[in-house]
Amino acid sequence: MSIPLLLAAQNTLLWVGVIVAALIFLVVIVVVGQFVNLWLQAWMSGAHVGFLDLIGMRLRKVDPRVIVLTRISAIRADLQIETAQLESHYLAGGRVPNVVRALIAADRAKIPLDFNLACAIDLAGRDVLDAVQTSVKPKVIDVPDPSRGKTTIDAVAKDGVQLKAKARVTVRANIQRLVGGALEETIIARVGEGIVTTIGSSATHKEVLENPDSISKKILERGLDSGTAFEILSIDIADVDVGENIGARLQADQAEADKKRFQAEAEKRRALAMAQEAENKALIQLNRAEVVKAEAQVPLAIAEAFRQGHLGVMDYYRLRNIQADTSMRSSVAGAEENRPDQNGGQRGTGHRPQ
Repeated sequence: MSIPLLLAAQNTLLWVGVIVAALIFLVVIVVVGQFVNLWLQAWMSGAHVGFLDLIGMRLRKVDPRVIVLTRISAIRADLQIETAQLESHYLAGGRVPNVVRALIAADRAKIPLDFNLACAIDLAGRDVLDAVQTSVKPKVIDVPDPSRGKTTIDAVAKDGVQLKAKARVTVRANIQRLVGGALEETIIARVGEGIVTTIGSSATHKEVLENPDSISKKILERGLDSGTAFEILSIDIADVDVGENIGARLQADQAEADKKRFQAEAEKRRALAMAQEAENKALIQLNRAEVVKAEAQVPLAIAEAFRQGHLGVMDYYRLRNIQADTSMRSSVAGAEENRPDQNGGQRGTGHRPQ
C-alpha cells in the first residue's frame, strides 16, 4: 500500500475516533445534565444522594426527582430516612411523598409512627396522611349515613311507639389498628344497632324522649370501637322524633285478621248446618216414600183378606166408618185449636197476648 493511501486511512480512523468520542461526551453531558441539578439540590440541602445512585434509579425505573425531593423534606424535618428505604417503598407501589408527609405530621403532633408502619399502612390501601390528620383533628360521622338515602334510625319501644333518631359520632384514628381495622361503615352499623337495642329495651317512648343521653351512655359502654381503625370519643344524639304507633297498628291488623278468621269459621258452621238440613229433608222424603209404599200395601192386604175369607163386607164397612169418624174428629179438633178465643189467643196453645 502506498504512503498516501496509508495516510488517508489513518485520517479516516482519526476522524471516526473523534466522532465517537464526541458522541460519548455528548451522551455523558446529557446524562450529567439530567441529574446534576438533583444532585446539587440534594447536596445543598444536606440530603446527599450519590450521582451513581441517581443513575441507578433511572435504570431501575424509579423517578429520581420524587426520591430526592422526598428525602430532602425528610432530612429538613429531622427524619433520618435512607434513600434505599424510599426507593424500596417506591418499587413496592407505595406513595412515597404521602408517607413522608404523614411521618412529618406525626412527628410534629407527637404521635408514635415509624417508617415501616407508615409504609405498611400505605401499601394496605389506607391514606396514612389522612389517618394522622384524623388523629390530630377528630372526625365526625353521621349515623345513619345520609349518602345512602336513609336519614334516621327507626326503632320501636316496648309500648309500641316508633322513634326516629339521628346520631353524630366523633372518632379519632387509631394508627396502630389501621392495618386490618374496620372502617367507618362498621362504626355506623354498630352505633345504629346500639340505638335500636337501647330504644327497643325502653319501657315507653317517653323515657327515651326525656333522657336521650341514656342512648349515648349505653352505646359507649359496649365498646363499639373494638377491632376498628378508630377510637370513639363521643356519641351525641342529634335528634329524636316520634313516628307511628306500630303497636296500635299491629293490634288493629290482628283484630282484623281475627275478625276474618271468625267470619270464616261462622260461614263454615253455616254451610255445615245447611248441608245437615238438606240431608234431613232428604231423609224425611225417604221416610215419606216408605210410608206411602206401606200404605199402598193396605188395599192389597184387604183384597187378599177378602179372597181368603178372613174379612167380610160388614167388617170392611165398619172399618171404613171408623176411618171416617177418626178423620172427622181430627178435623174438628184442628179447627177448635186454631179458632181464636175471647182474649185474642188460640185455644189449646196456652198463649195469651201480653
